[in-house]
Amino acid sequence: MQHDHEAYWKDVLGLIRNVLIVWFVVSYGFGILLAPMLNGIHLGGYPLGFWFAQQGSMYIFIALIFIYSAKMAKIDEKHGVQED
Repeated sequence: MQHDHEAYWKDVLGLIRNVLIVWFVVSYGFGILLAPMLNGIHLGGYPLGFWFAQQGSMYIFIALIFIYSAKMAKIDEKHGVQED
């Protein structure tokens, strides 16, 4: 079966780009750059900027793993290269 490799890789690279953007915004943006602004909000008794830097980013990263896996499975299925 012939696959459209260019369309497949375009979708895969788009997904990777989006995941990396979220990763960057959460780790660098919320954890470092926006931390002073976020520290006015408290979550569980801790400033939100500190929470993102210490724990929140890890929760987002774990969620990104599952989101990436689900979206990648859909891309594979769309292009007929899914695992059986």
